[in-house]
Amino acid sequence: MKKNRMELTLFISVIIISLIGVLMIYSSSYIWAEYKYNDPYKYLKNQFLFFIIGIFLMIFMSRIDYKKYFKYSNKILIVCITLLILVLIPGIGTVRNGSRSWFGIGSFGIQPSEFAKLGLIIFTSKYLSNNPNCMKDIKKGVIPILLLTLSIFGIIMLQPDFGTGTILVMTIIGILFVAGLNVKIFVKFGIVGLIGIVVLVIIAPYRLKRILSFLNPWSDPLGSGFQIIQSLYSIGPGGLFGLGIGNSIQKHFYLPEPQTDFIFSIISEEFGFMGIIILSILFILIFYSCLKISMKCNDLFGKYLSFGITFGLIFQSVLNLCVVVGLVPVTGVTLPFLSYGGSSLLISMASMGIVLNISRYEK
Repeated sequence: MKKNRMELTLFISVIIISLIGVLMIYSSSYIWAEYKYNDPYKYLKNQFLFFIIGIFLMIFMSRIDYKKYFKYSNKILIVCITLLILVLIPGIGTVRNGSRSWFGIGSFGIQPSEFAKLGLIIFTSKYLSNNPNCMKDIKKGVIPILLLTLSIFGIIMLQPDFGTGTILVMTIIGILFVAGLNVKIFVKFGIVGLIGIVVLVIIAPYRLKRILSFLNPWSDPLGSGFQIIQSLYSIGPGGLFGLGIGNSIQKHFYLPEPQTDFIFSIISEEFGFMGIIILSILFILIFYSCLKISMKCNDLFGKYLSFGITFGLIFQSVLNLCVVVGLVPVTGVTLPFLSYGGSSLLISMASMGIVLNISRYEK
């Protein structure tokens, strides 16, 4: 196939939005960092290091022929599942915010579920490209992928990490949809999934509290509804141009660890509606470029792989934004490229590197 130039729009947009993320992580976290670590630059230094590594990783991945992932997809998935199991073992995995989801490496943490999302997308893309007509046979096409997906979801739920598990499942469903899965089958599986969610809520009462606090956060303003209320207090005063960088009020011990899941709230408070518009444009440029690359790719594996990566990031972004404005219960999902977290940033930038490589093999 004829090689084309990398999508400069995609590359530049990823760099810009990630730099904004580094800046806003410092602005939103220096109060907490000073209090917890006696170092206001703690989160800034960590994220900037991952940002630099992420740039090199994105460029490196953009130079690796994406078809190599096709060849090693089984091994990649096995490694990802092994890491998911190892992190559950006390003494190996580290507990943070009630979830055993991390491998602690010094002051840093690696979250294997982030790698599992990409590994499963690669494997599913290979399976579908090898069996282009498998969507017509539920038993041979749909069931094997869904069983594998739900098995990995179950392992992630043992941590527990419902947000990441949800993104993983919805991403695979998105790939199956573009592969030609019948809508009626989606409805049936949707009903089964809804029943499963009800069971998960019954098993873990804290999830029910989150749902109730979502419906009426003021029913428990100092408990389960606290984060949503403080997030809305942060977004509300932003106005058109915001309070100015560094001038957020809610980061002063009102919004818990605002550099992670609720960083969008601080961005809204400090940069207002115009800041939201700028971020929206950057996200749209990234997602549009990725989808365009996916549509132009005439190789089924590359098409499914680039779409799966893109859809996963879109769904995660929308889910995070819905949480911070109170449209869905709190899920603990980060905002790609912006929230604090080395694993999330590295995987997001590495994934963009893969998409950039696929762009070199367009029609």
